[in-house]
Amino acid sequence: MVKYREILRLHAQGVTQRGIASSCSHSRNTVREVVKRAEGKNIRWPFEEDLTDADLQNILFPEKHTSSDFRKKPDCDYIHKELAKSGVTLSLLWDEYTLNCRANDDIPYSYRQFCRFYHDYARKTKATMRIKRKPGEQLEVDWAGQTMHLTDNLTGELIPVYIFVSTLSCSQYAYVEGFLSMDSESWITAHIHAFQFYGGVTRIIVPDNLKTGVIKASRSEPVINPSYQEMAEHYQTTIIPARVRKPKDKPSAEGTVGHISTWIIASLRNEKFFTLKEMNEAIQEKLEEFNTKAFQKKEGNRQKAYLEEEKFAMMPLPASMYEIATWQKATVQYDYHINVNQMYYSVPYDYIKYRVDVRVTRNVIEVFYKSLRIASHKKLTGKSGQYSTIPDHMPKDHKQYIDFNQEHVLKWARTVGDHTFTTVQSILSSYQSEKQGLKSCLGLIRLGDKHSIERLELACSKALSYTTRPTLKSIQTILKTGQDKEPNRGSSKLLTKQKDESSYGFTRGADYYGGR
Repeated sequence: MVKYREILRLHAQGVTQRGIASSCSHSRNTVREVVKRAEGKNIRWPFEEDLTDADLQNILFPEKHTSSDFRKKPDCDYIHKELAKSGVTLSLLWDEYTLNCRANDDIPYSYRQFCRFYHDYARKTKATMRIKRKPGEQLEVDWAGQTMHLTDNLTGELIPVYIFVSTLSCSQYAYVEGFLSMDSESWITAHIHAFQFYGGVTRIIVPDNLKTGVIKASRSEPVINPSYQEMAEHYQTTIIPARVRKPKDKPSAEGTVGHISTWIIASLRNEKFFTLKEMNEAIQEKLEEFNTKAFQKKEGNRQKAYLEEEKFAMMPLPASMYEIATWQKATVQYDYHINVNQMYYSVPYDYIKYRVDVRVTRNVIEVFYKSLRIASHKKLTGKSGQYSTIPDHMPKDHKQYIDFNQEHVLKWARTVGDHTFTTVQSILSSYQSEKQGLKSCLGLIRLGDKHSIERLELACSKALSYTTRPTLKSIQTILKTGQDKEPNRGSSKLLTKQKDESSYGFTRGADYYGGR
């Protein structure tokens, strides 16, 4: 009990409050409050009648003698539910509790007793105590320090297996899986499998500062691995790495790693596994036992705590599972292609010599420049050195060259005229190789650009009046000499004469000698 008599005696003798606190072994706040109450009640040393410390407490602090039956007990079940909400604290709930008591003319408990009521309630009836960690708020992840081993069935060699561990901070519900490496792909795959195991996503992920997750550790602005950050954005969660050499930033994961080392890794030490799938199946069986194992100092277990008190607060999984991607840097070459694993993919020619980011997935190659996607290709497989070229990425001249084929030439000839179309058909059919025919047709197009398509059509008409198989050279001669501008006389006579000629090409007829 507070030494009220001694405090008031020393105060009457002019001893300072600091000196009184030191002499009576009380805090200065207690001394200050006793002196203030005594002055308010006009009680001074020496007392008019003999008063004990209990009498002085009854006079100075009558509320301390109020029976607890008259105080309003807090609703602990309501407190537990409200603490699951973001931003809600015990201090806020106590403030609301006191305001409600005053409004109803009830006497509230102090903040310390309020917290004690909730602590006792949560310890006896609930598996979790929602003070520092909210349900569904935080997932702590890490690699276990100890490894397991596969046995090579041919050589008997031991192959190390690295154990991924994740723990929900509120319910301590754990997920464990083994991988053959600790690379970025294994790290992200482990997260995806953990989210599927939990059936939801937490708002925050707390990893260690390993290179597969964090490129550059920083107290204020850590640089997250692009693939890891993209995975977090896909699941709409946030990555907040633990501080360097601060294991208390993720105590649940650190504690679970120790338990996993005992209850899973050590318990399977005498088992021999030949495949990773076989090992992970055994790990899942032990994990089920670990999550359903009863708590030592409170009721329930990790699985029950998760299902009853945390699963409802988890964010839902997205409609599609995240597809693992890796990022690379590449420079666009003069042929407007980039090299990705010895395969070549086109990029708009405007980005020649620019440095771009390349996102590589199992089926797709995406190219980004300053976070803007500028190209997308289906991933090439098979022999290296293959090219994937999109015509829209090419300069105009290059695109015309690619588009220059037999169909393109015939379409152009049809727009010029019937005689030009017949001439192009004749030229294309006169060569065994299509490329040779297209080369002659390209010369015909250039003649049209040089002399106009109207003259080209007349020249083709003139050439067809001489022969049914005109050549590029003959049309070029007609245009050069201007024969296309002369009237096309005698063409019908010439064609008739050709029909009447002997089937022998070198035989001169009667007409040659002027005979009839």
